Amino acid sequence: MGSIRVGTCAWSDHENFYPRGLKARDRLAYYATHFDLVEVDATYYHLQPRRNFESWARATPDGFVFNVKAHRSMTLHDRPRPSDEELLDTFAVFRDAVQPLAEAGKLRTLHFQFPPWFTQSRESVDHLHWMRDLLPGATVSVEFRHRSWFHDDEATARTLQTLRDLGYVHTICDEPQIGSGSVPAVVEATHPEIAILRLHGRNARTWYWKTKESGERFDYLYTQAELAEWAPPLRALAGRVEEVHVLFNNNRADYAVQGAKTMQRILDLVVP
Repeated sequence: MGSIRVGTCAWSDHENFYPRGLKARDRLAYYATHFDLVEVDATYYHLQPRRNFESWARATPDGFVFNVKAHRSMTLHDRPRPSDEELLDTFAVFRDAVQPLAEAGKLRTLHFQFPPWFTQSRESVDHLHWMRDLLPGATVSVEFRHRSWFHDDEATARTLQTLRDLGYVHTICDEPQIGSGSVPAVVEATHPEIAILRLHGRNARTWYWKTKESGERFDYLYTQAELAEWAPPLRALAGRVEEVHVLFNNNRADYAVQGAKTMQRILDLVVP
């Protein structure tokens, strides 16, 4: 039976979670006394220097692990599409920067969250293959945001097989089911070591908002009953992979922390 880790997407957003007066540079160490997993989201907005990853490795105890989100240009969020030369440079900088986490044994996946316009197509699949060549040996997790990847049984089977063939981790999503820019929760594992569930909340009203702060868009507090529904499939996944990662992305106030704490209790997990 594999382990289940619970955490949040980013650690700096949860103002009400931290003791008053705690310095920003000490937040990760405090966070790590409650959780053993975090996703680094700052890398999506700006490439981070290698020294930041060195600092994060030092600030966390043995057994703590990170998933690191790929820069937005690497997932083709930037339009027009960057040139191949620009992407090659970005991939190289990103790959080098995360090495301190890898060397410390604390890096689990490089997370690629693709935009709604990254549809199931030959061009998109070619990009997935191209990425594999640029990240040899890396554990890569993939999250789609367009329903074409899972719009029927045939598309779903094709998508999952592509991920298996490339050795990518399929990311299961809990999110509002509204329009083409959302995907159903397909509970499958495509990698023998890791399966990932990312919970974005279920606020359909704000799902397509373009906001400066993610908390406005992901304004949703999960109930215990909603999270309890995930316990059986998560335990089933843990029987098939070495680690299951449960990450809360509903970053409004401290909603993500509340959800993560509730999930820990539901799953009877031992807090670090």
